[in-house]
Amino acid sequence: MFSVNTYTGTLEENYELVIKQLKALIEDEPNQVTNLANASALLNQFLDNINWVGFYLTEGNQLVLGPFQGLPACVRIPNGKGVCGTAASENRTMRVADVNQFPGHIACDSASQSEIVVPIIKNGTVLGVLDIDSPTTDRFTETDQLYLEKFAETLTKYL
Repeated sequence: MFSVNTYTGTLEENYELVIKQLKALIEDEPNQVTNLANASALLNQFLDNINWVGFYLTEGNQLVLGPFQGLPACVRIPNGKGVCGTAASENRTMRVADVNQFPGHIACDSASQSEIVVPIIKNGTVLGVLDIDSPTTDRFTETDQLYLEKFAETLTKYL
């Protein structure tokens, strides 16, 4: 449906296209797992220099592994622990340039060096988080953060 050659504009234009593609993929599908699986596949295809992209979903006072692209991952993360648990408990995006400098980082994949985690919030409730890891330090920019937050907001409308 989409090819890598689709992304030929500026970073901002490419992110806008990805968000349009996300909407086209999920707007008529009510199944949450299907939508999260397609969302993670879309980001995996779009983003360069990443080694994991996926979702952790809120279940009680912890996050549970959801659809993802990458190596097998940690299954359960307590709220407030690691980058994902901190983003969920603080209801804010966490952009970590060097995960080795993050106190309490949970190393699911030792190759990961930087990470961005965006909470998925609907009606004031954290449904889960979008988690993206990179094998290089300082991979994620302010532009990435802005557009990944827009991506998560678009996704939330269909969950």
